[in-house]
Amino acid sequence: MNEIIFLVEDAPEGGLIARALGQSIFAEAETFDELRQSVRDAVLCHFDEGAGPRIIRLHYVREEVLAV
Repeated sequence: MNEIIFLVEDAPEGGLIARALGQSIFAEAETFDELRQSVRDAVLCHFDEGAGPRIIRLHYVREEVLAV
């Protein structure tokens, strides 16, 4: 595996949540810097040594509703 992509969103209760696409990996944190480390730790725990991705991509999605 060369790359893994995480969908990052604002958590309803505050902070951030990240879910891997195509894998059962989940991470959460209060800040984006903490989330980066939490995602790295989760990926290292999920895969056997040498079997994990070389690249972790975080795709941050933020929804805004505008009234017209």
